Amino acid sequence: QVQLVESGGGLVQAGGSLRLSCAASGRTFSSYAMGWFRQAPGKEREFVASITWNGGNTNYADSVKGRFTISRDNAKNTVDLQMNSLKPEDTAVYYCARRIGIHITRVDDFGSWGRGTQVTVSS
Repeated sequence: QVQLVESGGGLVQAGGSLRLSCAASGRTFSSYAMGWFRQAPGKEREFVASITWNGGNTNYADSVKGRFTISRDNAKNTVDLQMNSLKPEDTAVYYCARRIGIHITRVDDFGSWGRGTQVTVSS
């Protein structure tokens, strides 16, 4: 069983940067594709970015392309999300999860959710 713990959230002004990190327990971390998702108040959880088990392929939501970068370190059991040029609409709770299904962008194909970390971007 993989347990995930997110960190790195906070309050930042528009245009600023944050780096989120997700620490995973368990020896099978490197076997799974991983993803970052977010959920704003009153909205459904949405895909942000995903990365394959070896980091060889990444995918991003159109809303974050060119601003966010996902990466992983299998030796440290971590997956990070570097967020640059942040906008107020990026405000949300950010979650990491491991892929348990086929698709790499669908919420339902990910599991072992962490508790999330709050990101607030002020205008």
